[in-house]
Amino acid sequence: MELDQITMFLWVCVSGLALQIQCYQCEMTHDCSTPEFIVNCTVNVQDMCQKEVLVKEDGVHYRKSCASSGACLIASSGYQQFCTGKLNSVCISCCNTPLCNGPRQKKRPQPSAAVVLNTPQLPVLSFSILLLSSILC
Repeated sequence: MELDQITMFLWVCVSGLALQIQCYQCEMTHDCSTPEFIVNCTVNVQDMCQKEVLVKEDGVHYRKSCASSGACLIASSGYQQFCTGKLNSVCISCCNTPLCNGPRQKKRPQPSAAVVLNTPQLPVLSFSILLLSSILC
């Protein structure tokens, strides 16, 4: 078998798998982005992470959870006008990568072009698919 045929076979084998996302889940007065708040979302139902930030008189409150894309996007668009950062502000955001409803990532400075090494990713991807398919197929 050639590499293209192997890759196609593995893609067909693996593509039937359902993907599951992990999100932080909590409701409290501090940013609960620690391992004990990580949950596995419901496969094929909850495909996004949701984060609500509410500014109340007693401080900032956080609600984090798994969500379906439809419900999260509707909620976030409906509350956009109330996302001011001031008292009684409500901000709802949605994202679809693992643990994306955690703390904001600090932006790293772009590396110098002289330091960047571009390595092909296909062999690593092919190896990963091959390893995964040998476990699952």
